[in-house]
Amino acid sequence: MSPVVAGVLQLLALIAALALVHRPLGDYMARVYSSDKHWRVEKWIYRGIGADPDTEMRWPAYLRGVLAFSAAGVLFLYLLQRIQGSLPGSLGFVSIDPDQAFNTAASFVSNTNWQSYYGEQAMGHVVQTAGLAVQNFVSAAVGIAVAVALVRGFAFSRARGSAGAGRTPKRTGGLGNFWSDMVRGVTRILLPGAVIAAIVLVACGVIQNFSGIHEVGQFFNGHSMGGSQQWNGGAVASQEAIKELGTNGGGYFNANSAHPFENPTPFTNLFEIFLLLVIPFSLTRTFGVMVGSVRQGYAILATMATIWVAFVALMMWTEFAHHGPAFDIAGGAMEGKETRFGVGSSSIFAVSTTLTSTGAVDSFHSSFTGLGGGITMLGMMLGEIAPGGTGSGLYGMLIMAVIAVFIAGLMVGRTPEYLGKKIGTREIKLAACYILITPALVLVFTAFAMALPTPAHSMTNSGAHGFGEILYAYTSAANNNGSAFAGLNADTQWFNTTLGIAMLLGRFLPMVFVLALAGSLAEQTPVPTTAGTLRTEKPLFTGLLVGAILIITGLTYFPALALGPLAEGLAG
Repeated sequence: MSPVVAGVLQLLALIAALALVHRPLGDYMARVYSSDKHWRVEKWIYRGIGADPDTEMRWPAYLRGVLAFSAAGVLFLYLLQRIQGSLPGSLGFVSIDPDQAFNTAASFVSNTNWQSYYGEQAMGHVVQTAGLAVQNFVSAAVGIAVAVALVRGFAFSRARGSAGAGRTPKRTGGLGNFWSDMVRGVTRILLPGAVIAAIVLVACGVIQNFSGIHEVGQFFNGHSMGGSQQWNGGAVASQEAIKELGTNGGGYFNANSAHPFENPTPFTNLFEIFLLLVIPFSLTRTFGVMVGSVRQGYAILATMATIWVAFVALMMWTEFAHHGPAFDIAGGAMEGKETRFGVGSSSIFAVSTTLTSTGAVDSFHSSFTGLGGGITMLGMMLGEIAPGGTGSGLYGMLIMAVIAVFIAGLMVGRTPEYLGKKIGTREIKLAACYILITPALVLVFTAFAMALPTPAHSMTNSGAHGFGEILYAYTSAANNNGSAFAGLNADTQWFNTTLGIAMLLGRFLPMVFVLALAGSLAEQTPVPTTAGTLRTEKPLFTGLLVGAILIITGLTYFPALALGPLAEGLAG
């Protein structure tokens, strides 16, 4: 079987698996966030943190909950790393330096999982499990909670002010309860899903233990036997499961999902791609159920799927069509890719991880063709909305839908409406601020890094590719992706500090605008549908939304892309 055919078959199998679980998982998540009942274990958690899960929160209170919880997470994870040398199970590793500890704490709390350290040479068992793995769960749950709050803002207009299946208050402008939403996301969605996924991964060969460091020797170096390597174990399968399911991305090992302990076979590779896509795609069904119109959810799903499939097809074309040194053997550009997975599966993984906020990698994007590397960057620059991260993809796409409705209103001279809500001056300003904040972070930090002498010393390459390394790093950080282009030494005080700041601002400033928009929508009086209302569940709107996304991103980032991957790709 040719590599191209194998890649296409893997893509079709992945689409079939996602389609199979889309409806039941989406409906289940809608029930999770609509129920008034609390599990016993959830009640224990609420008592432990002193929260009342039945108190309805307006958007400022909801935002305060998000920020307070996340700030506590940053502080806890930072301190845990700083005292690692005194903790049991540290494997002899010393405490993490302050700048790197800040970077890692900001990274995992913001659901970015950028790593400027070698996991197997820096983090012991306690930091990995009690610190990083815990944040993999709760940071993903925070993202889903914010998305659900925005959905409730829209749902408040359905059926004369009721929220359909959504659990919203009576005309108070409330968005639900952050503590309840966050805890339910962990206990009812992420934890059960991660347990099932971890069992599958262990059965397929991913390691799961708390062993120490093992020295393995007698390697053949091409001339003689000798030399040794040190390998350590860890709770890899459980962390691998949540890192993909929660679109986190931080690997137990530096090689991430290219490491055989994390991703041993072609099946596990495809299964991990499935995990990082399944919740973001299924949340569109949850959205449709909660607003009382599943067709609205299908319109959002169609937009996400169109962009994802197009990017995968384009990536496969760029990588299979490249005639490099390994072309005759593998049928495509194999540099930087695992022979276990090949070009097709690596292309699907690269697109999926950069179109979500995952950041896990099974190949190294710096080794992709110039245009292939540009595709991975563009995927993040879209805002990671196709399908995006757990929660962040849905609320990012809904913001783009608000922009698209506004553009359509300008075209026909009508006041724009979406799901029975008028998109007025306040709403469009909040949506515009959401769209502008991430590009501003990416471009400003990239400009400073290129202008100052010290950051440039971290670049392995010069010219367009070197610029691409810097641009990719800040794009990955500000968009909370976490994948690395490779070739850039990011373990410096400059990059640890500035990337950490970009991660925190890129995560929480957009949430401010999302929740403010949700509050504004929730306070509106429902607008009746008329003959002049734009039908946002139709294919025409899907096409408009795809076009708006590509045009807005193109106008924002084209100059930077032209200096980096486009210049490199056209020159090659």
